[in-house]
Amino acid sequence: MDGMHRFHPQFEHAFSISIALTKPYWIKPSARGDTRAAIYAASGTVEGPRLSGRVVPMSGGDFPLLRPDGVIDFDARYLIEADDGAIIYLQNRGYRWARSPDIAERMARNEPVAHEDYYMRVSPSFDAPAGPHDWLARHVFVGVAEKTPNANCIHYFVVL
Repeated sequence: MDGMHRFHPQFEHAFSISIALTKPYWIKPSARGDTRAAIYAASGTVEGPRLSGRVVPMSGGDFPLLRPDGVIDFDARYLIEADDGAIIYLQNRGYRWARSPDIAERMARNEPVAHEDYYMRVSPSFDAPAGPHDWLARHVFVGVAEKTPNANCIHYFVVL
């Protein structure tokens, strides 16, 4: 079993995306009996050692499902425009949940909370044009997100 260390993944910070969000639109309850929302990516910036650019305003957003157990199940899709003009499609799937009911209520009211008071992780995939950004479509990433009022900042790490 000691040889397993060579299979432990290594992570490298690739970039971070800061996104300003619109107000949420709620479907509650949906026909499924759960609560669904639509929240659009109003604007944003992409900054990091491996990718820089911007979120294309209103090119998409998140359509999360709020489960009865308090977990938010993300399904976000939007476009990034790299500094060189390349357009990149991003899809994020992931989860957010609060570590206590009090924290969940504060987050529902869009109040700031400490990063350690909640779990928010995403697993993105990318469609990128051939050329300098096609590495995005050949790697696995993990995103660790920060929730702030009316915004998210997601730090993306490429799995090496």
